[in-house]
Amino acid sequence: MTKIEDQHYITKIIQGDTNAFAVLVDRYKDLVFTLAFKMLKNRDDAEEVSQDTFIKTFKSLQKFKGESKFSTWIYKITYNTCLDELKKKKKEQNVVSINEFTEHQVKTMENALAAIEDQERKQAIQDCLSLLPSDDSFLLNLFYFEDLSLNDIAQVMGITSNNVKIKLHRSRKRLASIFKEKLEPEIITYYESERR
Repeated sequence: MTKIEDQHYITKIIQGDTNAFAVLVDRYKDLVFTLAFKMLKNRDDAEEVSQDTFIKTFKSLQKFKGESKFSTWIYKITYNTCLDELKKKKKEQNVVSINEFTEHQVKTMENALAAIEDQERKQAIQDCLSLLPSDDSFLLNLFYFEDLSLNDIAQVMGITSNNVKIKLHRSRKRLASIFKEKLEPEIITYYESERR
């Protein structure tokens, strides 16, 4: 799944071999759907956005200059398509209070997560992520689950790397407040006492 392999298919598509697009769709369909679902929190909407993303990708393929990875470029199209869908639906977002959350408390939440069995931890994280506003959930997924760099995330979201750091910090605080509310209190109490 290297950039060179993607570029090979992109060149073929631009030269008129539209069947080559099926390879890119197959390669990125799960990634696009997963990101859309995490941002929109609705399977039907995510499927529709996935289709729209690939249509937009196909139509604007000639604009792809290879300055970034193709995956970063398709993340950006997915992200913008999700934003359009959210604007269209005007969904109410869950607002989580983040004031009063210290770095110590954020670290305590991370330690508490480490105590949960791996599968349970992943499920707990996904459940808590789903309660975040779409932008926060999307950002944390790109950073932690897709392992994108701050620069790649900045390209996807159309903001500076410094803004990504600020948003990431705020998103972690929001997530920590959800963890505090949702995780078993005895686990959190145990880790708070361990750190004192």
